[in-house]
Amino acid sequence: MRLLFLAAALAAFPAFAQTTDVSDLIAENGLRATEAQLVGLADPTPSDGFALGGVRFLGAIETALQTRYRTGMYGDIVMLTGIPFLRLPIPENPSPDPFDPVVIEEMFAQILNDMDGALMSLDGISDNDAVSVRFNTSDLWFDIDANGQRDPGEEVFEVLATMLGVRAEVDTPLVIQFDTADAAWLSAYAHLLSGVSEVVLAFQPAEPVREVLASANELSVLNPPAPGGDDFDARFGTYADLIAILVAAIEQQPLPERTQAAHGHFLETVADNRVFWQRVARETDNDAEWIPNKSQTSALPVDFPADTGRRWLAVLSEAEALLNANLLIPHWRLGDAAGINLALLMDDPPPVDIVGFVQGMSLLPYAEQGPLIQGQSLTLFSELVGGNAGLFMVLIN
Repeated sequence: MRLLFLAAALAAFPAFAQTTDVSDLIAENGLRATEAQLVGLADPTPSDGFALGGVRFLGAIETALQTRYRTGMYGDIVMLTGIPFLRLPIPENPSPDPFDPVVIEEMFAQILNDMDGALMSLDGISDNDAVSVRFNTSDLWFDIDANGQRDPGEEVFEVLATMLGVRAEVDTPLVIQFDTADAAWLSAYAHLLSGVSEVVLAFQPAEPVREVLASANELSVLNPPAPGGDDFDARFGTYADLIAILVAAIEQQPLPERTQAAHGHFLETVADNRVFWQRVARETDNDAEWIPNKSQTSALPVDFPADTGRRWLAVLSEAEALLNANLLIPHWRLGDAAGINLALLMDDPPPVDIVGFVQGMSLLPYAEQGPLIQGQSLTLFSELVGGNAGLFMVLIN
């Protein structure tokens, strides 16, 4: 039951202004219509800016789901990638458009555009701005089939429950009070998903996907599945196709401008997280909090240990040191005294050769002597939160 509320991690946005309830507007009109009303405000407050950033963040998710529904981009081979936006289950479209793999790149380019819009709205919120908004999670829905109506299967928990391994029904809707600190949290998440999108686009996956799917179709013509027979071959074929797609997509020359942009977004994720925890530590209220400090209580049915902030900041410091090459990535050929410079690797990426990476020759230009990342901070954080490390890592990114 506790994992159910991880879904609220994708629902972080407030009501806007002092007289209008964004939560109600989304329930009645959807995300894009609400965004248009927010954009049209003559004198927006910091709360309005937070609301607009949140609606645009959620709009990125909605647009990705709509693209997948329109083109029939669902099923095991899509969800098993584990990539954000692709692993969410959606209803089956009875008459999808013909699938062209280029839509994958178009989808992640649109996600980047939506996240840029969200960040523009959030960047103007400073420590001294007062953001105070309430949101009811039961109002949130994604217009997956783009028909302008709230249909079965489009509520946030219905979309996310299967992925989380929990039931979709919510006994009591969550009401969350968002404040100034949460603006930095949402900005960090937007940067994180932007970085992931840049990495996907760096490998230009359309053509490898096209080649693998075309070969799979030709093979199925030569060996069509037997009616009513064991579907083991079909299941194994799905995994084989997925592995082929991943290998073919990865073993390319990544676009340096994309990997450089991803590197910048990941650093901003760390920086915004640090701002978030600094702001949270200064809070003195205790009203339906999102992620609490040690003196507060969360509106989520999740127990946040008192040391959560300090332990997570230590994890972030190690991640930042890795991104800045103050710590190096271990490699089995280099022992304890040398490793791989991630900053250099992302700034000037080589053509990816999996065998060369494992053997070491392809990574030799990026190898140097220096301290290695040990992961001790992440181990200590995992010990603090017990078996819920995955949940916490998604909640606090």
